[in-house]
Formats: sequence, structure tokens, C-alpha cells
Amino acid sequence: MEFMNKFSEILAKIEEYDKIIIHRHQSPDPDALGSQSGLALVLRHAFPQKQVLMAGESVGDLDWITTMDNVADADYVGALVIVVDTANTPRISDQRFLQGAELIKIDHHPNDDSYGDMQYVDDQASSSSEIIAELIESSNGVLSLTADSAYALYAGIVGDTGRFLFSSTSASTFLMAQKLVETGINHNEISQNIQSVTFAQAKLQNAALDELTIDKSGAAYVVISQAKLQELGVDEEGANAVVSGPGRLKEVLAWLIFVEKANGSYRVHYRSKGPIVNELAKKHDGGGHALASGANAKDQTEVQQIIQELIEASAAYKKEKHGE
Repeated sequence: MEFMNKFSEILAKIEEYDKIIIHRHQSPDPDALGSQSGLALVLRHAFPQKQVLMAGESVGDLDWITTMDNVADADYVGALVIVVDTANTPRISDQRFLQGAELIKIDHHPNDDSYGDMQYVDDQASSSSEIIAELIESSNGVLSLTADSAYALYAGIVGDTGRFLFSSTSASTFLMAQKLVETGINHNEISQNIQSVTFAQAKLQNAALDELTIDKSGAAYVVISQAKLQELGVDEEGANAVVSGPGRLKEVLAWLIFVEKANGSYRVHYRSKGPIVNELAKKHDGGGHALASGANAKDQTEVQQIIQELIEASAAYKKEKHGE
């Protein structure tokens, strides 16, 4: 399949179809919902005669960004399906994405799973929301930002850049953020919504730091059990509030958050300040960015294997960079 790298081809395909269904990944974050909703809102504004739907499971406490549409099986007949912010097909929320007439992938993760009839993948972009904003800007006036679409896209950019703290933030990211803010959106509200946690989530953050183990290599890890989630009244998605916390610690170079699922397996969150972690995640049914990835562990044996792999990667990184 030929790599699709021109926005004009995507726009031409969008103009061709009367029905468009937009998907994103499971367990959505602000970028997944921001890019999905931002694109949907722009297309509805530009093409009011088209049916534009958003598919996926519940968005949880991110419903301030968007909510999903009720999409019937019949809606996929003769429809263009666009999947945003999703590196591989198993992670796509709502597996009916293959039931459309054609499929387009728009993403900013490494293109390890090259699915779709067309693709635009830029793994140097800060977020899929930034890519969608670039698509709009490059459309020669066919598409235009509205305040509601800008709100969603800005939320996605802020979410995936850690409020512009991560290394993926570029000069282009700041310029695009400025254009979104110039539409009149309440950017302060977006930042507040992204950083806000419930009292129960705050308790979980404290518990996770109390139980965090930091190896001499700088690798850190903590396992959050189902019992702890139930004790504090936090669901598995709510546990995502814990993920960034260890990164504030000077002693931590890279870290793992294991969240036990109801079936006894674990969702694994990899984060790093230097060591490359996406190659580690690929060994465990996962992947993602070089410094931020996700994976899965079927049991405690695999949990311990993942921990040992991160310790070795962190030790090797420190030795290479600092001779330690």
C-alpha cells in the first residue's frame, strides 16, 4: 500500500463520500477525543449535507470534550471511515471500523501497523489534534475552524503535550495553539479540566507514590491492584490520573504504572525521560511513542519481566549518557 502523505488526497476522499464515520482508540485520552471531535465538527460545518458520526465506547470523565453518537451497523454501508490517533487495529474502539467502503488512518504514533486504504502518519507531530488542525489550515478554505472545533483540538494538543512540557512540543505546536486560541476559546478552562482530579483520584495518586519503588538505575514502578481501586472508588480509567506523577521526581528516569484489570491481567503504562520504551512495550502486546507507551501483562510473572526490562534499559541509558 502506497504511503499517503498529502492532505489534499484526504480532503478529496472526504468530499467524495456522503457518510463519514470517525473512530479513535479505546480508553480515550484528550487527544483521541480532541482529534475525533475536532474533525467531526469541522466536517459538519463545511458539509452540512453529509452525515458525520463519531464511534466508540463511553468517554468517561472526558465528556467535557465530546460524547459519542449512536452508530448503527447500517450506517457503515457506503461510508468512509477515518481512524484517528490509533497506532494499531486491536486498539481501535468499536471494531466495526472495517465495515465501511474505505478506510483512512490519521495518526502521530510510529506506523508499525500500516492499516487503511490511505494514511497520513507523522510521528514527529505533537498530537493527532495538531495534525487535524494542519489539515484544516491546508484545505484552501474548504474547511475552517469554528470555536467548538478549536476547543476540542486545543484540548487534544494540551493533553498530549502535557500542557506543552513534553519534548514533542515544537515551534509549530505553539503556532497552531495560538491560532486555536485566537478563535476565542476558553483555554484556561481546558487546562483546568485536564489537570483536575477527583478526591478519590488524588488519594490514589498519594497511595501510588507511597508504594512506588525506585531502582538505583532510575527505573520506578508501582502496581495498582483492583482492591486498591475498589477501596478508593476509582475505576480502571480513572487510574490514568496516576500515570504522570512519578515524572515529577528527580530520582526517576523512567517508570511503569501497572493497573490491575477485573480479569486479573494488567494494563501497563510506560513513561520515560530518556530511555526508549516503545520497543519494550512491543514485546508485551503494546507500543506507542519513544518516551510514552502502553502494553499489557497477563500475570505477575510478566509484570516482573517488564520491570526487569525497564531496569536494564535505564541502567544502559545512564551508562551511555553519564558513564554510570
